[in-house]
Amino acid sequence: MLDRSLNTLSYVSERLVPDAVTTSGLLLVAIGCVAAANGATAVGLMEAYYKGLWMLLTFTMQMTLVLLLSLMLAAAPVVRGWIVRCASLPRNTTQVVIGAGLLGAFVAYLNWGLGIALGPVIAIHFARQAEKRGIAVDFLFLMAMMAGVGSVWQFGLSASAPLMSATEGHFLEKTTGVMPLASTIWAPASVALVISFTAAAILTGCILMPKACRPLSAFPESQAKAEETAGILEGESREGLSLSKRLERSWWGAAPVWLALTAWLGFHFFIRQASFDINSMVTSLLLANFAAHGNVYRFTRALEKAVASVWPVLLLYHLYAGVAGLIQFTPAGEFLANVSAPLVNRWTYVLVTTAVSTLVALFVPTSGGQWLIQGYVTVKMAEAVGVTAQRGMLALSVGDHMGNLISPFWALVGAGVASIDFRLFFGYRLIFAALWFVMGVCAFTFLPC
Repeated sequence: MLDRSLNTLSYVSERLVPDAVTTSGLLLVAIGCVAAANGATAVGLMEAYYKGLWMLLTFTMQMTLVLLLSLMLAAAPVVRGWIVRCASLPRNTTQVVIGAGLLGAFVAYLNWGLGIALGPVIAIHFARQAEKRGIAVDFLFLMAMMAGVGSVWQFGLSASAPLMSATEGHFLEKTTGVMPLASTIWAPASVALVISFTAAAILTGCILMPKACRPLSAFPESQAKAEETAGILEGESREGLSLSKRLERSWWGAAPVWLALTAWLGFHFFIRQASFDINSMVTSLLLANFAAHGNVYRFTRALEKAVASVWPVLLLYHLYAGVAGLIQFTPAGEFLANVSAPLVNRWTYVLVTTAVSTLVALFVPTSGGQWLIQGYVTVKMAEAVGVTAQRGMLALSVGDHMGNLISPFWALVGAGVASIDFRLFFGYRLIFAALWFVMGVCAFTFLPC
């Protein structure tokens, strides 16, 4: 019965949920009709759409670099070797679950791109090492748990909406001002949720790990992924290479760049005493890539492979920003806020915001894009019920990842990395989705932020 239910969900989602570009067009028509019904003229609609369409040129490039550099870092030999060494440490099932869970939460907290790229890889290698030692670990359940603990990226160092709002010139600055990260991802409620949810997800993994475990060897294509890491730290032969090619393969060739990046980060944090924002995040990722790859040659090869995976980000943010322009610069935004306000109060605001953003997340594939669509209305509703804009943003982030966990699309992404059918572990993801929703709503309803 469970298999039939999951297959039905996948079937319906595949046939009814449009892709991201089509969704932006449908939202454009819907919001345009709302704006026109509330007095917006045709010229006003065109001006608002055009104004929104190009208000995120800088942010689009920043998010593209975050994803690009994350994929490059995940492919670095030293990173893959580090995962293999961590996977060899556990000696029983509980230690495997704890080790994989903490490592998955750690990389996701550092960067959402790393969480997406490395979560399945962590599951593969921990399952492989467990099987070698005769430790009972269900690979499918471990895959689902990695998706669960990966939720913490929403309040981690690469959280799109908080980083956007902490950067001067963001699209809601006139309404909210610049919101420092201390009031969003480092607010007491956010920190408490990250720690408590990680612990709860790992405890859930320990308790619910299936007794009849399916080892990694039961999935040959996934096991083959583990074999790809063999000899990952082997050096490169430089025999017969020209001087220029030797320089490319030497750390000296990259030294001027990583020295400059290190100097800028030191100046940014210690001299200017500036806060962590998108630019410092991208700079840190770039520095980490040069350090992890070791030379320009490996860095460039990783760049060539990763760039093919970031094409959607180059366009999607502009399309959603156009819709955001209609909400922000026409009567549509005020109308939507006024319609929603009577339905919520101080105690139901987080629950309603989270539920609505869960639904939107099924159609809008990025956290930053969702904040563009819902941000203005979310902030206005927060003002109406007497809570902070930060509380609204954080509640929206819970809903955004709830949508990610229950969407077959994101399960497919992880399944693709691991070379496995997503239907085999999709049901387990719903357990962690329910846990995330309940804990997130409670945290941002009752804890300070």
